[in-house]
Amino acid sequence: MTDKVLIEDRGAVRILTINRPDQRNCVDGETALGLGRAIQAFGADAVARVLVITGAGELSFCAGADLKNPSSLLEHELVDVAGPMGFARLDPGKPTIAAINGYCFAGGGELAAWCDLRIGADNAEFGCLSRRWGVPYTDGGTQRFARVMGTGNALYLLLTGVRIGAERAFQLGLLQEVVPRGQALARALELASAMADYPNFAGLCADRRALLSGWHRDLDAGLLLEADVVRPTLLHEELLAGLARFAGGARDPSPRPPR
Repeated sequence: MTDKVLIEDRGAVRILTINRPDQRNCVDGETALGLGRAIQAFGADAVARVLVITGAGELSFCAGADLKNPSSLLEHELVDVAGPMGFARLDPGKPTIAAINGYCFAGGGELAAWCDLRIGADNAEFGCLSRRWGVPYTDGGTQRFARVMGTGNALYLLLTGVRIGAERAFQLGLLQEVVPRGQALARALELASAMADYPNFAGLCADRRALLSGWHRDLDAGLLLEADVVRPTLLHEELLAGLARFAGGARDPSPRPPR
């Protein structure tokens, strides 16, 4: 594994850090290959349940592709499997959270949109800034931005190249939570730990799969998919144990947003 991508496990939560702070954590071919391999390894790991992706330092989550070395993004071995920046076509089948500190521009926004949830520090900034140099979006932005924010907001960002802050990103639906500077990773880890600790994790992953695979179907087809994917997890022994705890009076606290 390249030292441009760092991996740390905290129990069932895995942290993936893009480690190019001097380059605003932008992604070259080596970094893209490291991202792709790390995501594949997470998906195959039976112990790791939730992946948190962040960038080294407080200045930048990921400023996008390395535009000083763009050819490397089309030459690494996972380009067709995962996309130029190493993630777009991959699905680990388990929850992913972006902990966004500072710059989240261009392909960095595509990486954030690839994640299931996005927690942003109040110094986070977003925008398709590579529009200034004529760079189009080939790591999922044309597909995932609309799914996350709606068509109008996606086109607003993609076509204008406007630069926005964390509060506006929250209003658009790109961020789920805004936290004080320096606390995005801590909050993402808090939510990740809660998800990883829920009983019947198979049921949680099934809900995720049904939602992500069914949103474009008509309602009846989506409900059939839900039955197909989710109902088998109703017999999981962890669910039965959880129901027994509920019947016995257990009322575990639920996570609450900071605002």
